[in-house]
Amino acid sequence: MSRVRDTYYEMHKNQTYQFACSQREKYKPGIIGEYTIMEMMEVVAKIVDESDPDTSLPNDIHMYQTAERIREAYPDHPWFALVGLIHDLGKVLALHGEPQWAVVGDIFVTGCQLGPSVVFGLPSFEGNPDVTDKRYTTKYGVYSPNCGLENVVTSWGHDEYMYQVLTRNKSTIPAEGLYMIRYHSLYPWHHHGDYDHLCSDTDRAMLPWVQKFSSFDLYSKGEKIPDVAAVKPFYEDLIQKYCPGKLLW
Repeated sequence: MSRVRDTYYEMHKNQTYQFACSQREKYKPGIIGEYTIMEMMEVVAKIVDESDPDTSLPNDIHMYQTAERIREAYPDHPWFALVGLIHDLGKVLALHGEPQWAVVGDIFVTGCQLGPSVVFGLPSFEGNPDVTDKRYTTKYGVYSPNCGLENVVTSWGHDEYMYQVLTRNKSTIPAEGLYMIRYHSLYPWHHHGDYDHLCSDTDRAMLPWVQKFSSFDLYSKGEKIPDVAAVKPFYEDLIQKYCPGKLLW
């Protein structure tokens, strides 16, 4: 657990509102290169998430586990299984110079008062200048009531980055799937109800979908490892439909 704690303490010390904003701008153009989804699956196989106490498996195995559980439960929503497969591909950032505290782990909303359910709590933010900056310590901070999550700046990580990749490349994954990608690590919101005062009606309508996804993401870890060779053609067909060819990452 020490590596998990250390990762979060570093994250909470360094993830300021300005840092999160600058990271969004840095990666918005797509600076990593062009890869297909399956090529990127091979790349992220090298990564083990240092914030995750539940698994030491490489990320590609976890993603196949998640996808196969969703596929079994929702056979009429193949796009949902695809989201399970690709949801953590944004962790490729860890292989391009970003420390894991800027890539993995539960995220939170910057620019306003911290949600009460943020993992490890306020003591873990010691050294973060935002916690003593009056602009960012009120309930709404730099935001307005019910402005919508699309208009807030979450701490930077693989969720927002992968959402950028999919929207930049005009993926046809439904809006529900894009919400899952973008907010699956925002546990204070979808597990504990924090930040509802910032949410729009659209956010609240999408919340049950994010919660459904989270149940598969969390509870797939430790299960049997899928036969990747057997299931891979199914996902290659879905990729061809929803996010084909080489994407700009």
